[in-house]
Amino acid sequence: MNNFIRIGTRSSALAVWQAKYVQNIIHSLGIKSELVLIDSKIDMELPLHKLGTQGIFTKELDNALINKDISIAVHSMKDVPTNLPDGIVNVFIPERGPYQDVFVKKDSNNNYKKNIIVGTGSVRRKSQWLHKYPTHTTKNLRGNVPTRLKKLDDLEIDGIILAKAGLERLNLFGENCEELNWMIPAPAQGAIVVSALESETKLINELKKLNHNATSLCVKHEREFMKSLEGGCNSPIGAISKIVGNKILFKGCVTEKDGHMQIEIEKEFNIETLNVGIIAAKEIIKKGALKIIK
Repeated sequence: MNNFIRIGTRSSALAVWQAKYVQNIIHSLGIKSELVLIDSKIDMELPLHKLGTQGIFTKELDNALINKDISIAVHSMKDVPTNLPDGIVNVFIPERGPYQDVFVKKDSNNNYKKNIIVGTGSVRRKSQWLHKYPTHTTKNLRGNVPTRLKKLDDLEIDGIILAKAGLERLNLFGENCEELNWMIPAPAQGAIVVSALESETKLINELKKLNHNATSLCVKHEREFMKSLEGGCNSPIGAISKIVGNKILFKGCVTEKDGHMQIEIEKEFNIETLNVGIIAAKEIIKKGALKIIK
């Protein structure tokens, strides 16, 4: 195995932070590396639902792996499609960061008055917010984390919804940030994953030592749930799996895009239960979840 590898990452501040985090972990194995920044060709002004749902944030890095321009790629796990391109595998997942969503207020005294405008580019966040606050208005908001925070200052909106993990990793979590404990996050939110070519068996076997098993198990449940519902990274699907003692606590939801209806499941499993996400998906499908998604 080559003891020097090239780590591919998107060029945003958050993506680079995550790649450096992975780089430091890999260094503990005695493997030296360099970062390779790859610019995304995504139109950051288009709403996400117009870009499709599968692999929109991972395509350039996947291509770089296939072309052997990089040795491994670092992704936000929630952006990775459940069906990977041929020849690419997920190798390891470090310990998860915070999974919660956060409401960042323009005015720290905002008391959620009836006519506030909330910015988000996520169908899931929009639909869950409107389900809880049906009198509010949402505005499409795209861009990386610093860009969206700047838009909060510049545009006529009262607040934006962002992931707590991204804010904390960039030291941007402040007094105007309110954790939304009621909002069910995207499957795998807060988790990072490293992928590689399936043919790189020696490298894969070495890097697998870095996998955080508890995070990996919980993320597996959440992604099984999403895949069973035929959803992508921008579907109105929320899921969170947590290990508490010898139990798995799973919570998932599907929400109409206008927020009118939300179907939830909350269930406890023995930690040894197989296919937790699939079982949860079957139960929520019986309640009519697929009609909401389609």
